[in-house]
Amino acid sequence: MLKHIGIPFFVVIIQSCIAQSNLVEGVEQVQLSENLQYYLYYPDTYFSQVDEDFGLLLFLHGGGESGEELDELKKNGPPKMMADGYPFPFLVLAPQNPYEKRWWDVRAVNTLLDSIVAHNRVDKRRIYLTGLSRGGSAAWEMAVQFPDKFAALAVVCGMAPTPYAHWLNRQMPIWVFHGSEDKVIPVSESDKMVKKLKELKFDIQYSRYEGVGHNSWSRAYETDELYQWMNQQKKPE
Repeated sequence: MLKHIGIPFFVVIIQSCIAQSNLVEGVEQVQLSENLQYYLYYPDTYFSQVDEDFGLLLFLHGGGESGEELDELKKNGPPKMMADGYPFPFLVLAPQNPYEKRWWDVRAVNTLLDSIVAHNRVDKRRIYLTGLSRGGSAAWEMAVQFPDKFAALAVVCGMAPTPYAHWLNRQMPIWVFHGSEDKVIPVSESDKMVKKLKELKFDIQYSRYEGVGHNSWSRAYETDELYQWMNQQKKPE
């Protein structure tokens, strides 16, 4: 039949092989490395109560503190409070995103966190997570990607992964903060996420600051109740 319509049989075979060669299967092991500078805070009691394990708060900063100057972290949030002598009741780990215009690499942060936990007296049932702005978005992402890791989550003016809200750990209490006049990350990000989490029956509270812009972290992280609340949280056995 092929000869009848004037198409040589071997031409059909060659064309078929060429078409199939456009799609190949492969596998390759890819390894990525990241250098993360960080601050690590120890409460005074860590050194006096040597038989006790402590909680740990992981803090992820915003875009303005990204880069290579670690001192930039002291401008806002828990690192600023650490520098000012605030007596946190747990360890505080504050890594720095080395890239000014890249998102947080949450897998690299998770690897750093695991290393810090392994080399210090940290209660794995009392690991807390928080972040502001770009770091708030990364905190949501970490909670989605590693849902069984954290005992509590506090997000300040971050972009929210609302379609993946159901991936979060339902046993993890959450506290969200956002300013109603935020022009950088709209408050609707948190509004929608909180609404979704309430529909899913999560343990969530929302501090929506009326008339406050993007710097809602100034008010949020000065809330003593936030750290008291965190310190009371513990993952179930």
